[in-house]
Amino acid sequence: MFAAFMAFAFTALSEDKPLLELMGSTPLPQLHDGDFDHFALDEGGSRLFSTAEENSQVLVFDMKTNKLVHSITDLKAPHSMLFRADLKKLFVVDGDLGEVKIYDTDSYKAVGSIKVREGADASGYDPATKFLYVVNGGKDGHLANAYITVIDTSTETKKGEIKIDSDDVEGMVMEKSSPRMFVVIRGNNSIEVFDRTKRTLLATWLVGKEGKKPTAIAFDEDGQRLFVGTRDPGKLLVLNSKSGKIVSSAPAAAMVDDMTYDAGRQRIYFAGTEFLDIFQQRDADHYLQAGHIPTAFRAKTGILAPDLNRYYLGVPHHEKHAAELRVYKLEP
Repeated sequence: MFAAFMAFAFTALSEDKPLLELMGSTPLPQLHDGDFDHFALDEGGSRLFSTAEENSQVLVFDMKTNKLVHSITDLKAPHSMLFRADLKKLFVVDGDLGEVKIYDTDSYKAVGSIKVREGADASGYDPATKFLYVVNGGKDGHLANAYITVIDTSTETKKGEIKIDSDDVEGMVMEKSSPRMFVVIRGNNSIEVFDRTKRTLLATWLVGKEGKKPTAIAFDEDGQRLFVGTRDPGKLLVLNSKSGKIVSSAPAAAMVDDMTYDAGRQRIYFAGTEFLDIFQQRDADHYLQAGHIPTAFRAKTGILAPDLNRYYLGVPHHEKHAAELRVYKLEP
């Protein structure tokens, strides 16, 4: 009976209005072949920051008009970012330079830099301490181990680091109610749980039996559920964040890079090549694929702007298809 109900619910969702409506796009013909990486929001200033990784730029968009208003070009391979509105500063993690570059967001001029290792990529932010946790080293830095360097963004100093027993580490999320930090260890097909205050390993949760090459992660802290996106095969895994037990899994778009949990709508936005999947939460252990939206080749990074009811997707240049920023409206 439950299976029949779920099938009926999926059919009903599929027949309703799409959960994302394409509002428009901003062509970026100046960009050559190469992926986008992660985004950052300045919702108070109506700006969107995007790392055009292989074009060695950070692009700045006006979210009122969706127009490109500035490009930061003194970079090599920008990956992830943090915008601190109180400081009017943008922290950009650059893998080829092996540093976190800091920009004033009024003038867009470089105002500082913090050295890390080559291969710097993903990062996570703890708003309580203002610490930025930056993945660096590893295989992209030609090292046997990756590291997570802890940076105090208020003083622009390094506070310490965590050595990882793998050369391939992806994203991370922080638990607000405790010092736990959940880190995607792609090289070991696991999620590792750290005490970010003591910088010690608390647990290792293996996910390889359900899906290999875990890459993206999101968190529903109220529901005590971790969402993990794998690439081999493309899957959404749902873990109990207390025990690490996998409570649900579902096929999903290939080559995922970004995933976002929309707490207000209880939806997961899962960005992969060719498709953007939307999963609707029915309860803590059950999720329906409520949308399978065609996008573009390697359009696998995006960001949710919940206050604006918008989802932004980076579409890279590929063969005859020019790069663009797509803007979607979230439906209720």
